Amino acid sequence: MAQIRIISDSACDVPEEIARRLDIDIVSLSIRFGDEEFTDRVDLTPSQFWAKCKKSKTLPETAAPSPGAFQAAYERAKSDGCAGAIVLTLSAALSATHQSATLAAEAVASEFTVKVVDTKAVSMAQGLLTIEIAELAQAGATLDELVEHAEALTSKVGVIAMLDTLEHLVKGGRVGGARALLGQVLSIKPLLELKDGVVAEAGRQRTRAKALAAIVEVTKSHAPLRRLALVHGDSGEVKALEALAAGISTDHPIIVTDMGPVVGTHGGPGIIALCWIEA
Repeated sequence: MAQIRIISDSACDVPEEIARRLDIDIVSLSIRFGDEEFTDRVDLTPSQFWAKCKKSKTLPETAAPSPGAFQAAYERAKSDGCAGAIVLTLSAALSATHQSATLAAEAVASEFTVKVVDTKAVSMAQGLLTIEIAELAQAGATLDELVEHAEALTSKVGVIAMLDTLEHLVKGGRVGGARALLGQVLSIKPLLELKDGVVAEAGRQRTRAKALAAIVEVTKSHAPLRRLALVHGDSGEVKALEALAAGISTDHPIIVTDMGPVVGTHGGPGIIALCWIEA
């Protein structure tokens, strides 16, 4: 039986080795620092991105892939003999990426079947869903089965993050309410979550230690978990959060990985999060 190709975008933060193993085709967003433009995961790695963030006087910006970039991915899948493709995009409420993927799917509809699913998530919340669907595809699931499962999982996917700085988020315009936090004592660490595909404040803690503990408690409240990931942007709190998260019940080993430029642009350096799929 011909394989179904799994496609996502680079906001998913799926580690490169997992993407290769599961044959996930990742379409890149673009990152701009002033006049310099980079293709995420192609000519800008997470470590290079965070290094540039520290040196740059201007905040980076992101741009969605063109429909042509998605169409090229669909054509690769067709030429590889795939029976169809499913695209798992970052939240349509946060980016035009879903729209680009949909326009490209319409362009090839007469010759190749592509289904586009809005994960209503981002970073490894989107990534875990992509991994789950890719494993099902390798097990022989049909395109319709994959779409049904992906759509059922969007309500079971979550993320809770601690910001180290509000500068990127406020200047990027992704959270209007975050401006109200700016007058607070610098040591206060705001928590963010995704609700219905958009970023929302999830409280604030007075210290990093309390913020990390709160992240774990929120995550535990969704247990038992099917999958769990720790994702971060050049954070010094990885080992501390990994140790705290070790007691969370999950069906698969925790994935610890870097947050890429797409989400990092808005979250800023030092961001750290837990992402999950409920069992």
